[in-house]
Amino acid sequence: MFIDEAKIDIKAGDGGAGCVSFRREKYIPRGGPDGGDGGWGGKVTFTSKHSESTLNKFRYNRQFHAESGKSGSGNGKHGRNGADIEIDVPLGTQIFNLETGELLCDLTKEGQVFLAASGGMGGRGNEFFKSSTHQAPKFAQPGMPGEAIKLKLVLKLLADVALIGMPNAGKSTLISRITAAKPEIADYPFTTLHPKIGVAEVDDDSFVVADMPGLIEGASSGKGLGTRFLKHIERSAVLCHLCDVSDLNLERITHDFDVIENELLKYSEELPQKRELVVLTKIDAVTDREALLEIEKTFADKNIEVMSISAVTGENLPAFLRRIARSVKETREARLAEAIDDDNEI
Repeated sequence: MFIDEAKIDIKAGDGGAGCVSFRREKYIPRGGPDGGDGGWGGKVTFTSKHSESTLNKFRYNRQFHAESGKSGSGNGKHGRNGADIEIDVPLGTQIFNLETGELLCDLTKEGQVFLAASGGMGGRGNEFFKSSTHQAPKFAQPGMPGEAIKLKLVLKLLADVALIGMPNAGKSTLISRITAAKPEIADYPFTTLHPKIGVAEVDDDSFVVADMPGLIEGASSGKGLGTRFLKHIERSAVLCHLCDVSDLNLERITHDFDVIENELLKYSEELPQKRELVVLTKIDAVTDREALLEIEKTFADKNIEVMSISAVTGENLPAFLRRIARSVKETREARLAEAIDDDNEI
């Protein structure tokens, strides 16, 4: 199972109660107050880790309560602080307030920590309240309650390249050839039911590739696998739009292409602005290479980057990898320059 959304309840620990106590020692018949403070309640934090890849751990475990602080005791002893809860989540996890919908944090870097709920402060013992005018206080504070909140976790994969297209366009075969990912591959639609991630290496560079489940008309409104996986495309630097050209049916190919592009636009106006390469797949099944060139020309005439490959025979795969690596590098540099400009403006 690939879980990319989860709803959970978290509760920080309550503070321990302060203690009411008086010294009772031999030869000190009227000892002063010596009640210690209660301990702090444990806090709840989230940490982004490369080692995590899904939100599966939250499928059955949805309650996270940190330990409460211990009460103070006599002889000025303070109660022990409650144990914290540290929850590891994948990079790309967004944390929302479930009740208000507010985005609280977007964990996109390794080791990034978000404090979701603070523990309650321990109550003061009666020793704290003694003074020259009030030498024997007979009261103490209760501990403060820890924070509680309902959260929604949403995972948006952090991939440099997203492979998109109609079901059975050859995405799973391609990622299995260029990375170590091993998706299920079969000659029927919707073999891929959740994203697959792999790392492709070319020369001295590498980039992360995500194989997205096939999209269909109406995906932006939830049809097929719908919006559940469209969100994973948002963070990608480059989109590779795979089109099956094994039948050389130009009308069908351009129709499928337009359907996917329209669904991307309906989902988010920003997706069509991403750098995109149209990849004509399954050319090992094409016997008329002149017709294939005409299909390439149809896309090129619309100023669309296009190239043809066969993931089965490996034809043009090295050139494809170098082209994608170059696009990823250029996009990373552009994003870095943009971030520097933003910092300079501040």
